[in-house]
Amino acid sequence: MNADPAGQWRAACDDRLLSALRRAWGDLPADAGIGVALSAGADSAMLALHAAVVVAGTGKPLHCFHIHHGLQLAADGWLLQAHRLAGLLGASCHSRRVQVAIQGDGMEAAARSARYAALDELADHAGVGCVLLAHHQDDQAETVLLRLLRGAGPLGLAAMSPVMQRQGRTYCRPWLDQPRDRILQAADRFAALSGWHAVQDPSNLDARYKRAALRQDLAPVLDAHWPAWRQALTRHAHQAQDLDLWAQDAARQDWLTLGLFGDDASFSLAAWRELPAVRQAPALRFWLREQGLRMPTEARLQAWLKQLREVHALGHDRQVRLRHEKHWIVVQKGRVRLVSDLPDGNIRKTQLE
Repeated sequence: MNADPAGQWRAACDDRLLSALRRAWGDLPADAGIGVALSAGADSAMLALHAAVVVAGTGKPLHCFHIHHGLQLAADGWLLQAHRLAGLLGASCHSRRVQVAIQGDGMEAAARSARYAALDELADHAGVGCVLLAHHQDDQAETVLLRLLRGAGPLGLAAMSPVMQRQGRTYCRPWLDQPRDRILQAADRFAALSGWHAVQDPSNLDARYKRAALRQDLAPVLDAHWPAWRQALTRHAHQAQDLDLWAQDAARQDWLTLGLFGDDASFSLAAWRELPAVRQAPALRFWLREQGLRMPTEARLQAWLKQLREVHALGHDRQVRLRHEKHWIVVQKGRVRLVSDLPDGNIRKTQLE
């Protein structure tokens, strides 16, 4: 049996992509099992190939995770392609079909939520502590630009982090500084060597989706007039990440002054209101992040700040009830709490959707 099935495809690899992956690999826990989120598109396929080459000889197994969203007629074929690629690389392939429930944030956000939930389940099943994601420099630049157009603010421009924690698991993006052209060239070489071809998701070219519209309509104009725009926006992301880390550390220090009680996730409204106004929003964001919740839009956050600044400091004149995802932010006896459900009663319902 070939102990290094990926070795025959080593010639397709790009040395800079391998180096970037090895650098990220060196920062991971030594005992972390490794998985790759594999859509069977060119980006994730090449990440799986390069990961298989890096892992060869370490004695560690490589797991590929494919999520079948059921949103495209060709999705069954994509699943087969993912399993075929894993077979070529000598990796295990685990797949999961998901139902995408479209909610207020739209199709893209709903598919992303379903995908991460399924990846968590598959990684649990495989005993994998780290999942590699194939986002690259082009993706990062697009994300910065989309967030800028949404008015996300300076911290929002941090975009995608190279490493993030979710459900006690590490998600790693080793190629955020690597241009997609380099990945596509490797994919072409691999196709010539193996006969395996990456799938094409038509939604990536569907201008009804904001990211696809950016790629189809705006990117060509930027390429013509600012050919280095992707690198420039990636630098902005790095700078915003540094700023975000500093802001998180400052918010953590403020958090310690808010009258915490043991494991109680609530905080004192009066103590929060004693903070300078410019530090109240970061403290609130830090609190939500500590609870594992997504950040609200800027408009919603400003509405929350107004409510919390106006309510009686002891919470006796009225009770605030602010909706966020599947939770409620409430004020009870002068403390701000996060609850998943509330009993019916004389509670002022203030929904800020």
